Amino acid sequence: IFDLKPDDIFWCTADIGWITGHSYVVYGALANGVTTVMYEGAPDYPDKDRFWNIIQKLRPTIFYTAPTAIRAFIKWGDEYVRGRDLSSLRLLGTVGEPINPEAWIWYHRKIGSGACPIVDTWWQTETGGIMISPMPGAIPTKPGSCTKPFFGVDADIFDEQGNPCAPGEGGYLVIKKPWPGMMLGVWGDEQRYKDTYWSKFGPEIYFPGDGAYKDKDGYFWVVGRIDDVVNISGHRLGTAEVESALVSHPKVAEAAVVGKPHELKGQCIEAFVSLTAGTEPSHELADELKAHVAKEIGALARPEAIRFTQALPKTRSGKIMRRLLRDIAAGKETQGDTTTLEDAGVLASIRATDED
Repeated sequence: IFDLKPDDIFWCTADIGWITGHSYVVYGALANGVTTVMYEGAPDYPDKDRFWNIIQKLRPTIFYTAPTAIRAFIKWGDEYVRGRDLSSLRLLGTVGEPINPEAWIWYHRKIGSGACPIVDTWWQTETGGIMISPMPGAIPTKPGSCTKPFFGVDADIFDEQGNPCAPGEGGYLVIKKPWPGMMLGVWGDEQRYKDTYWSKFGPEIYFPGDGAYKDKDGYFWVVGRIDDVVNISGHRLGTAEVESALVSHPKVAEAAVVGKPHELKGQCIEAFVSLTAGTEPSHELADELKAHVAKEIGALARPEAIRFTQALPKTRSGKIMRRLLRDIAAGKETQGDTTTLEDAGVLASIRATDED
């Protein structure tokens, strides 16, 4: 997947407390004898060009990071990339969540100079390693798709009844055969393991909890966690789809979408939006973004409310903690563990913002 060569310098930006840090900063890289860069710190300290200065100085050839980080780079502006020597790079990767096409294209053009293949990798902590990914230079890529399963991985998309979905039909991502590195249980709670991963479609089918579809070419498109679904008047909408529509607007850098209780519809959509540098929030822009989503997806997907925020609650590895945003949207106190939150002050600042 990373086309490793003896003289490569591999940089995965993940926090080593996260599975990507274990597998692709430490074990995978060192087991393959490749020089690996380890960085502990934020991508914007002491300034927002931190990553590009590291690349210029240490000359890594492979760069593996999260879509959330890429969207933050876009928000900060091209001036932090401009003038940096990134010519050592020959391969880029993304990990952690689906990447929207706009972020993929920016990454390809601005960081890879239009010449570096991008491996968009799908996997999870429980799988131990990458499961679906293009082979660089061998499989044509499509911005936003993790393309096809890796060697020996038998993946498919099932409907609610456990039947294979037709091309373009959304359903549940499943793995139909064992693979090397698979998780064998949950310590001290074997039943939880079975109930979580091996019950929806029977004991022979592994269900990772993601929604996805395959296109006519057999390419996989992961749309997000099935628990990140909003049910509006009986219609199920994936939040990743709405987020991608919002980020496709030129004034939006990042967006997180959650379901909010609604007395008539059951649920409605609330969007938390960070704007590109130099863009000011306004009621007019909120209306423009709502109309943009309705145009891109349909009237059902139109957000009921938009909150403009400087930052979103993220783990140190850059993943958005949507469950905390669900609490804010519902007007609840923050519940659950927040120890992995990078900046606890973000929650207070979001609560202080008004809905549009």
